[in-house]
Amino acid sequence: MDLYDLPLLNAILNGSCATLLLIGRSKIKRNERDAHKKIMIAAFSVSVLFLISYLIYHYNVGSVGFKGEGWSRPLYFTILISHTVLAAAVPFLAILSLRRGLKSQFALHRKVARWTYPIWLYVSVTGVLIYLMLYHIWPSRVLQV
Repeated sequence: MDLYDLPLLNAILNGSCATLLLIGRSKIKRNERDAHKKIMIAAFSVSVLFLISYLIYHYNVGSVGFKGEGWSRPLYFTILISHTVLAAAVPFLAILSLRRGLKSQFALHRKVARWTYPIWLYVSVTGVLIYLMLYHIWPSRVLQV
């Protein structure tokens, strides 16, 4: 694996996290607490791996500029800005949700998970979209800095 393979790995990790979040939510809706717990720990673990990979990549490569034109620019930057702002909150919300769940503080867990789940899911899905927009939809318009 090469350093330049990390964006693909990051997209895979984001997509995996989104999938795990959806499965985890379905498990708790069916009152399958043990399965929910295992899946949410897996989602958290995948997110930690993503963060490590993301930091390694951007420490070594720097930022990747989007050079799309027309309607694609405001679309990309709207997604990127909302993704970035919400991504900053995910580690705190995820740790808080996980901690409360693991300590069997279910009422408190539900209160924070109502916010954590949609934000974390949005960040995971938009992470994949950002990857696709940078490396596949407009690849000829990407400038690596």
